Amino acid sequence: MTSNGFIAVHVGAGHHSDSLKKKYQKLCRDACKTGIENLKLGGRSLDAVVEATTILEDSSLTNAGFGSNLTLNGDVECDASVMDGNKLSFGAVGAVSGIKNPVSLAKRLCEHQSSKISYGRVPPSVLVGPGAQVSASKISKRRMDTVGAVCVDAYGNVAAACSSGGIILKYPGRVGQAGIWGCGVWAHNGACSVASSTSGCGEHLIRTTLARTIAEAVTGSTDHVPRLHETMKSRFLESEFLDGLDSKLGGGLALRYCAGEAIGDLFWTHSTNSMILGYMGSGDSVAKSYVSNLDDELVGKKVVVEGICFRL
Repeated sequence: MTSNGFIAVHVGAGHHSDSLKKKYQKLCRDACKTGIENLKLGGRSLDAVVEATTILEDSSLTNAGFGSNLTLNGDVECDASVMDGNKLSFGAVGAVSGIKNPVSLAKRLCEHQSSKISYGRVPPSVLVGPGAQVSASKISKRRMDTVGAVCVDAYGNVAAACSSGGIILKYPGRVGQAGIWGCGVWAHNGACSVASSTSGCGEHLIRTTLARTIAEAVTGSTDHVPRLHETMKSRFLESEFLDGLDSKLGGGLALRYCAGEAIGDLFWTHSTNSMILGYMGSGDSVAKSYVSNLDDELVGKKVVVEGICFRL
């Protein structure tokens, strides 16, 4: 017996080359298929988002894992995080080098939140720099836009993941939204569960805790698209924390699922030139991909909000 579920992925809110858009779309579909196969084999939503994000990290097309941007020193440093909506556990790594799939290490930290360790110590939820690399060596497994995934499994549990190599020529040691709680990912089970994964300029997303902000915007609302649009306008584009900036660049995926009705929604929003995503349900024969665009003159000043419905 196979399990139901739904997954969506993105390869960033940014500016995607026209010549590569079809390749980005195929990558999204491949990642979705990997995630759905995991769910069909009985995997949890947390497993599925990490498996899907690993596919995105492994691609040379993306700025995460294998294809990440270099720092001013010519090194690769990555950030990643995951959140489990069932246990509300969070795990993240920041500014780590020499790790092919940082999202896998973030998952490990997330899963160990309830573990007991010696001398009454509390398991870390975030590791940065060399400390993260030491932990990763125990797992074994190189690092433009943040990539990520959101998912709901057969049990109604949601999870989210994101991974990033950060901005090009960033300062060594810089940690973006992908490594910070409430900024890169959010997941929370409830009567209507929500999960989100963001992308864009990390500093803008951190100042507005965008992952949590957009997840809360679609929680318990009936007019989801208008509410998400208003939230992106008032709490991102017009946020007091971004005063003085001419252009505010951000976006994300938000999944909402009501277990009692077995109905869900997937939303995407961005103030960047483009955002490329894919999605698939366990009952679908093929994954779908989509390129969302915003006119050049509106970039950083307006937002796109779109979405689809799904049923498990």
